[in-house]
Formats: sequence, C-alpha cells, structure tokens
Amino acid sequence: MDEIVLVEPCLEYAEDLWTFRQEIIDNDADNEDKFAGCMSLDSSDSADEWIRICSLRKDENHCKEEGATVPSHTYLAIRKSDNRIVGVIDLRHHIDHPVLGTWGGHCGYSVRPSERRKGYATEMLRLNIVKAKELGIEKMLVTCAEENAASEKTILANGGIYENTIDVDGYKIKRFWISIE
Repeated sequence: MDEIVLVEPCLEYAEDLWTFRQEIIDNDADNEDKFAGCMSLDSSDSADEWIRICSLRKDENHCKEEGATVPSHTYLAIRKSDNRIVGVIDLRHHIDHPVLGTWGGHCGYSVRPSERRKGYATEMLRLNIVKAKELGIEKMLVTCAEENAASEKTILANGGIYENTIDVDGYKIKRFWISIE
C-alpha cells in the first residue's frame, strides 16, 4: 500500500472528488451506506458545494443547518504517490446524540471502489484516530453492519474492542470501542 495522508476537502481535489463520487454511484448502487463518511456528497450539486458544506460542519454554530447533528471534520485520504483520493473519512467531535451514541459512532468512511482491498481503510482509520486524539477524544465508538466483515477487520486492526450487536430497525450493527492513547 502506498502512503496516504488525510487532508481537509479543498478545491485542489474538486475534479477527483467528483470522479470519486461517480465511481461510488456506479459501483455501489445497491449499498444504502455507500457514502459513509461523505455526508451529502451524493446530494451535492458540485464538488465546490460539498467542500463548502464540509467547512461549515466543523463549526458548532453551523453544523445543524448543513445537515449534521454534531460538529465534524471530513478528510480526504490522499495517496501521496499520485495525489489521488482513495477514500473519505469523517470524525465527529462528540457523540452526545441519541443516534450517534447508539449506532452512528465517531466516524464513517468510504474507500474508492477501485482502491478497495489494499489496506487503505485500515490506514484511514488509524490516521483518523490520531486526529481524534488531537481533538481530545479519549475513546472512539466505531460501528459497522454485522455482515460487513471488511469494516470489522479494519476496526479490529486499529484496536477496536467489540462491545455488542444492536438491532436498528431490523439492521444488525456491531459496536466497537477504540481507546485513544
């Protein structure tokens, strides 16, 4: 796996972001959670609009008007060798909300379909844990669908400790906690 870095969305990546979006639409049509970590990327009219929304969501005073329940940072996972987006991951500043505290957790992530099974999700989550530490988060709740073995493997590789499986409207969600040191 090539080295990646997490960067905040910016216009430099607008064209590649829109290509990333289309690749997910084309490859993951049947996946309801295909834009995990990419809040509103599917409904935005342009990369510029989505980048603006991500910026506003960082602020407690603006996040709700932009569709977020709590402030969050969104990061593009950029492969250093070719400056290409390989994924998107978000980090919610806290989970003091009924949905987030129950099954939403601190983060969600999506890996570009053509870049899956290369270890990027594991590295994205590891880098996001570093960002969480910078925000003062001591313990992260990370969840995945019961049948999502790849996501579970990613969480476990980053120190996730299984807590339980819950039912959310007939959908089984596994809950894991990651202690941040």
